[in-house]
Amino acid sequence: MADKIKMAVAALLVVAGLAVFYYFSESPAIIRVVAVLAGLVVGFVVFWRTEPGKQFFLYAQESVAETKKVVWPTRKETLQTTGIVFAFVVVMALFLWLVDASLLWVVKKLMGQGD
Repeated sequence: MADKIKMAVAALLVVAGLAVFYYFSESPAIIRVVAVLAGLVVGFVVFWRTEPGKQFFLYAQESVAETKKVVWPTRKETLQTTGIVFAFVVVMALFLWLVDASLLWVVKKLMGQGD
Protein backbone atom coordinates (compact mmCIF):
# COMPACT_ATOMS: atom_id res chain seq x y z
CA MET A 1 0.00 0.00 0.00
CA ALA A 2 2.88 2.36 0.77
CA ASP A 3 4.29 1.82 -2.72
CA LYS A 4 0.98 2.81 -4.29
CA ILE A 5 0.92 5.99 -2.24
CA LYS A 6 4.53 6.79 -3.21
CA MET A 7 3.72 6.21 -6.88
CA ALA A 8 0.68 8.49 -6.61
CA VAL A 9 2.84 11.15 -4.93
CA ALA A 10 5.42 10.80 -7.71
CA ALA A 11 2.73 11.28 -10.35
CA LEU A 12 1.33 14.28 -8.48
CA LEU A 13 4.79 15.84 -8.29
CA VAL A 14 5.19 15.56 -12.06
CA VAL A 15 1.72 17.01 -12.60
CA ALA A 16 2.51 19.79 -10.10
CA GLY A 17 5.64 20.68 -12.07
CA LEU A 18 3.56 20.95 -15.24
CA ALA A 19 0.88 22.95 -13.43
CA VAL A 20 3.50 25.43 -12.19
CA PHE A 21 4.74 25.76 -15.78
CA TYR A 22 1.31 26.90 -16.96
CA TYR A 23 0.35 28.82 -13.81
CA PHE A 24 3.40 31.09 -14.11
CA SER A 25 2.89 31.72 -17.81
CA GLU A 26 3.97 35.36 -17.38
CA SER A 27 7.25 34.42 -15.66
CA PRO A 28 10.56 33.99 -17.49
CA ALA A 29 10.88 30.74 -19.41
CA ILE A 30 13.86 29.56 -17.37
CA ILE A 31 11.80 29.57 -14.15
CA ARG A 32 9.03 27.62 -15.83
CA VAL A 33 11.44 25.06 -17.27
CA VAL A 34 13.18 24.66 -13.91
CA ALA A 35 9.78 24.01 -12.29
CA VAL A 36 8.99 21.24 -14.77
CA LEU A 37 12.44 19.69 -14.40
CA ALA A 38 12.20 19.87 -10.60
CA GLY A 39 8.83 18.11 -10.68
CA LEU A 40 10.21 15.42 -12.96
CA VAL A 41 13.36 14.87 -10.90
CA VAL A 42 11.59 14.77 -7.54
CA GLY A 43 8.87 12.51 -8.96
CA PHE A 44 11.57 10.27 -10.43
CA VAL A 45 13.34 10.01 -7.07
CA VAL A 46 10.11 9.17 -5.24
CA PHE A 47 9.26 6.53 -7.87
CA TRP A 48 12.76 5.10 -7.60
CA ARG A 49 12.19 4.49 -3.87
CA THR A 50 9.21 2.17 -4.55
CA GLU A 51 9.53 -1.56 -5.15
CA PRO A 52 8.15 -1.36 -8.71
CA GLY A 53 10.59 1.50 -9.34
CA LYS A 54 13.53 -0.60 -8.14
CA GLN A 55 12.38 -3.50 -10.33
CA PHE A 56 12.08 -1.17 -13.32
CA PHE A 57 15.59 0.22 -12.88
CA LEU A 58 17.02 -3.28 -12.43
CA TYR A 59 15.26 -4.32 -15.64
CA ALA A 60 16.67 -1.25 -17.42
CA GLN A 61 20.20 -2.10 -16.27
CA GLU A 62 19.82 -5.68 -17.47
CA SER A 63 18.49 -4.42 -20.82
CA VAL A 64 21.57 -2.22 -21.28
CA ALA A 65 23.82 -5.18 -20.45
CA GLU A 66 22.02 -7.36 -23.02
CA THR A 67 22.26 -4.64 -25.65
CA LYS A 68 26.02 -4.54 -25.17
CA LYS A 69 26.15 -8.26 -26.00
CA VAL A 70 24.54 -7.77 -29.42
CA VAL A 71 26.83 -8.23 -32.42
CA TRP A 72 26.01 -5.30 -34.67
CA PRO A 73 26.56 -5.58 -38.45
CA THR A 74 29.58 -3.97 -40.00
CA ARG A 75 29.29 -0.96 -42.29
CA LYS A 76 29.88 -3.18 -45.33
CA GLU A 77 27.13 -5.62 -44.30
CA THR A 78 24.73 -2.75 -43.66
CA LEU A 79 25.39 -1.16 -47.06
CA GLN A 80 25.04 -4.51 -48.85
CA THR A 81 21.73 -5.25 -47.13
CA THR A 82 20.45 -1.75 -47.89
CA GLY A 83 21.43 -2.18 -51.56
CA ILE A 84 19.57 -5.49 -51.76
CA VAL A 85 16.47 -3.92 -50.23
CA PHE A 86 16.55 -1.01 -52.70
CA ALA A 87 17.02 -3.38 -55.64
CA PHE A 88 14.09 -5.51 -54.47
CA VAL A 89 11.88 -2.42 -54.12
CA VAL A 90 12.70 -1.31 -57.67
CA VAL A 91 12.01 -4.78 -59.09
CA MET A 92 8.71 -5.02 -57.20
CA ALA A 93 7.69 -1.52 -58.33
CA LEU A 94 8.30 -2.45 -61.96
CA PHE A 95 6.45 -5.76 -61.55
CA LEU A 96 3.44 -4.09 -59.94
CA TRP A 97 3.43 -1.37 -62.61
CA LEU A 98 3.38 -4.05 -65.32
CA VAL A 99 0.56 -5.95 -63.59
CA ASP A 100 -1.43 -2.73 -63.16
CA ALA A 101 -0.92 -1.69 -66.78
CA SER A 102 -1.88 -5.18 -67.99
CA LEU A 103 -5.05 -5.27 -65.91
CA LEU A 104 -5.99 -1.79 -67.12
CA TRP A 105 -5.54 -2.90 -70.72
CA VAL A 106 -7.65 -6.05 -70.12
CA VAL A 107 -10.46 -4.08 -68.45
CA LYS A 108 -10.48 -1.53 -71.27
CA LYS A 109 -10.70 -4.36 -73.85
CA LEU A 110 -13.56 -6.02 -71.96
CA MET A 111 -15.45 -2.73 -71.77
CA GLY A 112 -14.99 -2.08 -75.47
CA GLN A 113 -12.81 0.99 -75.01
CA GLY A 114 -9.65 -0.58 -76.41
CA ASP A 115 -7.93 0.31 -79.67
